[in-house]
Amino acid sequence: MQKYTHTVKYYETDRMGFTHHSNYVRWMEEARIDMMDQLGWSYKKFEDEGLISPVTSVKCRFRHTTTFPDVVNIEVLVEEFRGIKLKLKYIMTNENGDLVCEASSEHCFLDAKGNLVKIKYDYPEFYKALNDLIRKPD
Repeated sequence: MQKYTHTVKYYETDRMGFTHHSNYVRWMEEARIDMMDQLGWSYKKFEDEGLISPVTSVKCRFRHTTTFPDVVNIEVLVEEFRGIKLKLKYIMTNENGDLVCEASSEHCFLDAKGNLVKIKYDYPEFYKALNDLIRKPD
């Protein structure tokens, strides 16, 4: 997977000139959508299949400030996936390679009626694509 790159916009900064913390969650979504595109499962395709994937949990740990117009590279890793709950890890670094933010998000998969979808059985190709990305222990 290619890392997602985001350039900090002026409007994403606060009065002190630092990136406002709420933007990191937006960047996580941008990176997640990019990852899905790279897998061949764009959100458009996902939604055309009648699926949605709500966020059930988000966690961020900020390590280094960013400001306008810093470039932030975001690596998305699949930490855990067993067919119902997907846990992703985001490693955000600046152009110098400094760790900016470590974050994670958890998602489930629902059909249009709000019922849980078992990806392993209902969408085996997508299940395999995600499982191939599971982060192996170091």
